[in-house]
Amino acid sequence: MRTMLATIAVIFATTAAQAQPAHIPDQDISDAYIYLLGRLMVTRQQQLDFREGFKWNELVHRKPGAVDWPNPNLDVAYSEAWVAVDENSCTVVSVPKVEGRYYTVQFLNGWGETLANINERIFPKRPFGEFAVCLRGSNVAVPAGAVRVDLPVRHARVLARVELGSDWDGAIALQHRFALRATGMPKLPDIPRTPMFELEALPGVEAFEAADIALDSEPDINVGLEAMQDKTRVIARAVKDPGERARIDKVIRSRAFADLGKAGAIIGHGTMLNGWVRPGVVGEYGIDYLTRTLVDYRGIWANIKPEVLYYRAGVDGTGAELNGDNVYTLTFPKDQLPAQYATHFWSVIAVDGERFRVLPNPLNRFLLNNQSKLRYGQDGSLTLYFADQKPADAPEGNWLPTPKGSQYRLTFRFYRPTEGVANGTYYPPPLIKR
Repeated sequence: MRTMLATIAVIFATTAAQAQPAHIPDQDISDAYIYLLGRLMVTRQQQLDFREGFKWNELVHRKPGAVDWPNPNLDVAYSEAWVAVDENSCTVVSVPKVEGRYYTVQFLNGWGETLANINERIFPKRPFGEFAVCLRGSNVAVPAGAVRVDLPVRHARVLARVELGSDWDGAIALQHRFALRATGMPKLPDIPRTPMFELEALPGVEAFEAADIALDSEPDINVGLEAMQDKTRVIARAVKDPGERARIDKVIRSRAFADLGKAGAIIGHGTMLNGWVRPGVVGEYGIDYLTRTLVDYRGIWANIKPEVLYYRAGVDGTGAELNGDNVYTLTFPKDQLPAQYATHFWSVIAVDGERFRVLPNPLNRFLLNNQSKLRYGQDGSLTLYFADQKPADAPEGNWLPTPKGSQYRLTFRFYRPTEGVANGTYYPPPLIKR
């Protein structure tokens, strides 16, 4: 009898232990959350796009500056789409002849990874005309004369960019000559229904409730992240237990948010010099999911380094945070002017630290670039000014308004970077507080 009771006790103890979810370390929860958040940033934007009226395989031509997902960018005119391809269909991209200005048609997957670009740098012998974008491995006929471009995924985000330059009307006319059309009838996917949230109010444990939807609807093309996917699914099962759900939510808000904030200072695994951060990877991330999530969070749809390189500054040359109450100068010596590091053009913008949008100002002046009416010093140097009011000695075209009472960050872009920007040896000069 005692033996039987002992056996029953062991069975009950074993069953109870099996019913309890295995303890998941806090750091594993943080890592998996950050990994998953990158995908949720893309599904969030996809839902917003289709709520706005997007249709598969149709381009939406935006007015300059009328795009909400990035920092309003008055460097280029954007056209956007979501593309679907399968074993029986391709999507044909019509690209007009563009001369003397930057352009590209970029394809990204559901994690924010750049898959392809169509431009004169990638296709120097055939930079315009028709390009048939197809599923890799599909045996589908493409239109005569079209150049085939293979994608490793069935669904992709498209961004066409055309440099505005000094001739906005000409750029807009070119923008509207880019077009898409599907060949055949591709199978259209359901839009993943994942949590919607504001950028300044990230989701907590509810993120893991949508983990299976997020992961099943889009494969991660990067080899080496399978263990992270498995870990994410384990946590997704664990949140079904009320006790674990509460603990995981607490870990997300205390550990994962802090880990994101700390990593954001140098964009994951980037490097800083003169107060400027250069990302280690961008557009193509490999196993660096941390940087991918940070880029999806702060500048979704980033392109690869050969197309554009971004530097970010949140501090001045002394390490103090940038603030609209102060006046800052940024001086480029004659032999290191920003134009020499960009084949096409450069620009600098100021954005807030929460939604990463350009700072409003009475002049509606949101950037300085090579099209600004810049004045150079007698020694050939270039000084840019960042202040609430124009400093007395600042040329009008060299000044970017930065409203009082706000901390902000600067983003410096170099389109088709060259020299030190391309090889990683160059950083902009430090910002000097007056």
